[in-house]
Amino acid sequence: MSARTSWDEYFMEIARQVASRATCDRKHVGAVLVRDRIILSTGYNGSIRGMPHCDEVGHLMENGHCVATVHAEANAVLQAARTGVRIEGSALYTTASPCWPCFKLVANAGILRIVYGEFYRDPRIFDVAARLDIELVSLEQATGPQAETAGPGVTPG
Repeated sequence: MSARTSWDEYFMEIARQVASRATCDRKHVGAVLVRDRIILSTGYNGSIRGMPHCDEVGHLMENGHCVATVHAEANAVLQAARTGVRIEGSALYTTASPCWPCFKLVANAGILRIVYGEFYRDPRIFDVAARLDIELVSLEQATGPQAETAGPGVTPG
């Protein structure tokens, strides 16, 4: 008899599926907002609504990053806003830890828990999350790069 998957693993697997819709081929990221084990909203990184996609027309690069896309976390928050879904007190499942601008957006939206699949470039989130009592949970392997860069307040998955 096989072990039943945890809720964190379940929602992260859904976030990975959402990431498969991403339209910026530099990095596919998916995000799922959940409260009480119910999916509230999803998002993936892609172009501004109505604009051509990076994987069709190329990237708009600044400082080594494509800035044509709206990030997955922001799109999940925006989708909830467009449909009138309250996300305060929810959890965010994202395939990569939020960049600094997305972290600020998520924190101000009242999201209390962030579960991420891989560490993505900005360690500032660890200190600020601890100060704001936002729980960060890594589902990355203990031997991965996040294990070396994680700050206080990170809960291993």
